[in-house]
Amino acid sequence: MARYTGAVCRLCRREGQKLFLKGERCYSDKCSVGKRGYAPGQHGQGRKKSSEYGLQLRAKQTARRFYGVQENQFHHYFEVAERKQGVTGDNLLRILESRLDNVVYRAGFASSRAEARQLVGHGHFEVNGKRVDIASYLLKDGDVVSVCEKARGTEKMKAIIEANGAKPVPQWMDVDHDKLSAKVINLPTREQIEAPVEEQLIVEFYSR
Repeated sequence: MARYTGAVCRLCRREGQKLFLKGERCYSDKCSVGKRGYAPGQHGQGRKKSSEYGLQLRAKQTARRFYGVQENQFHHYFEVAERKQGVTGDNLLRILESRLDNVVYRAGFASSRAEARQLVGHGHFEVNGKRVDIASYLLKDGDVVSVCEKARGTEKMKAIIEANGAKPVPQWMDVDHDKLSAKVINLPTREQIEAPVEEQLIVEFYSR
């Protein structure tokens, strides 16, 4: 699958806000959004004109880049959310939050979602005792994600856990730092999801 390999700070600047794509750097003075708070490219500082379609597109792109999902997969998630009972926008965010790479990141077992995808792809995590190496694996209520035994002793994993030990844990998760495991108590409600996403604009974008 194709994946963006350019400078991720450009993505944050394009959306005009921090998407926390580079872990600790996003919280430091080195953050590009703080230093150059305008869109990249030679016309980045020009006058901004936002049509209704433009606002909807930016909302969709922000959500897609925030969760690190490619266009086709994001559209698929929207179609699934649309078929589910309830509010489509809330369903979409709930699906994105239930991805394995997102749960690993939210639990503090990775410094960014990109790092979480890499660690999952290398087989460093188990779901309910079975190794899973698919970052897009969708978790359900009651699922337990844990760092596999082999990865626990590595210097990289120790450094990650130490750096993110004080990271706030979402209400819908229960993290055991001693066992290096995280349980999904329930899939989150919209109020429990901290994401710079305007989901209603995304719904309007795909409903055109």
